[in-house]
Amino acid sequence: MKVGYIGLGIMGRPCVSNLLRAGFEVTVWARRPESAASLIDAGAHWAASVAELAASVDVLITNVSDTADVAALLLGDDSVASTARPGLVCIDMSTISPIGARDIAANLAARGISFLDCPVSGGEVGAINGTLTIMVGGDAAALDKVHPVLAAMGKTITHIGASGAGQVAKACNQIAVGVGIAAVAEVMKLAQACGVDPAPVRQALLGGFAGSKVLDVHGQRMIDDNYAPGFKARLHQKDMGIVLDTARELGIRLPEAERVAGLISQLVASGEGELDSSAIARLIWADNA
Repeated sequence: MKVGYIGLGIMGRPCVSNLLRAGFEVTVWARRPESAASLIDAGAHWAASVAELAASVDVLITNVSDTADVAALLLGDDSVASTARPGLVCIDMSTISPIGARDIAANLAARGISFLDCPVSGGEVGAINGTLTIMVGGDAAALDKVHPVLAAMGKTITHIGASGAGQVAKACNQIAVGVGIAAVAEVMKLAQACGVDPAPVRQALLGGFAGSKVLDVHGQRMIDDNYAPGFKARLHQKDMGIVLDTARELGIRLPEAERVAGLISQLVASGEGELDSSAIARLIWADNA
């Protein structure tokens, strides 16, 4: 099975490396050819254009910034749809609008191309280790066809439902992570205000009902005051924008998500968008937070 990959950023490069290690023939394309250099050295092929890539593979994976980027790559001029053969399966591992994912799927289906929205959780570490959690929306038969490809990159692969459902699950994930970060920051704030070391508080909570991955990973970041990115604040800001836009379109309110989105936006506006989004703890700890 020939695999194409577009988007060689912090997540894409290790995903391609894992595909190569699993024995897949992989062809890549990126806006910056230099981002592919190490992958070419490892055995990946280079395509001169998106259209050339689409014409040569059985499965094509995109992992880019936002809904507009995915739509342009798959449906725009000199795009995947312009040269892909019927039967191609497109896997989008980006985080995009659920409604946008449904529209893209419908447009590709009219051309005989399957589309699976497959956003992920697990960050750079999960991408490197091939242990990503992959949330899948789209046709079950298409998923069965490409399951070995996804299994090379992820440990937990869950078919959520029809097109767009994977993105709904990812939006829910981003709410849970963001609100969880805010809760952990408030735990640390209360402990410190009481004159108690937050490190053993965190350790105690990890052993009980309050234990979570957010408390484990991000709680340690807060104790160390080390916000080197696992997931950059500017990307979390984009994702929370998707959450709130979707909620508005549905006519519902998500007050905690709104609060966290505001904190992340404040962090980005202060020039700290390249930090991990858990750096909102600094805002919560401020006297006026």
